[in-house]
Amino acid sequence: MTEHNLQAAVSAGVMSAEEEHRALLQSVVEVARAIFSAKAASIFLHDEDTDELVFEAVAGEGSEGLVGSRFPSSTGIAGWTLVTRQPLVIEDLQSDPRFARERAESTGYVPRALMSVPLLHEERVLGVLQVLDRAEEIHFGLAHMELLGLFANQAAIALDLLQRARHARTVLADSGGDAAVIARIAGVVEGLDEEQREPVLRLLGALDDVLHADVTF
Repeated sequence: MTEHNLQAAVSAGVMSAEEEHRALLQSVVEVARAIFSAKAASIFLHDEDTDELVFEAVAGEGSEGLVGSRFPSSTGIAGWTLVTRQPLVIEDLQSDPRFARERAESTGYVPRALMSVPLLHEERVLGVLQVLDRAEEIHFGLAHMELLGLFANQAAIALDLLQRARHARTVLADSGGDAAVIARIAGVVEGLDEEQREPVLRLLGALDDVLHADVTF
């Protein structure tokens, strides 16, 4: 296989992984919306580079064309949830001063009530999950909060994987032909027997530690 083909294969794998993680996020909001008989549900990713919240997955009312749209991370209930890392259930949004009505109107749907939970992964807050206007006959209790927490855990894992896939895509785009070198190393390691592979993996592990270390010059 040529270096060009190796790079193409690596790139295709990264793109495929990214699509799979996006599909998982979409399934989370769709199932959350169905379980709570809600009007809508959405997942926001916190873009640390721009300090914005980005719609990554949306289901239900107002979902048309929202994916990819951005707003400042300090905005509204989502922003409050991101900063405080605390879940929040509000039954009357109109009376809550944290509610950003103008922002909601720009999405095409203004909710009356919502549930909002932070998406935490390894002490990092990656984003926010919100469920809007659950069915009135569902009286929110501890069991519902635990269920919402399970959805949040799944969404946080998917967001982390999505970010990793996007980072890998960026590295591939920046590295050019160097990506083929990475693919070739991976192929060689895969072909080694267990005894040969162990010292190579130790070396790669040490290299990874160096690359992730906080070094001050």
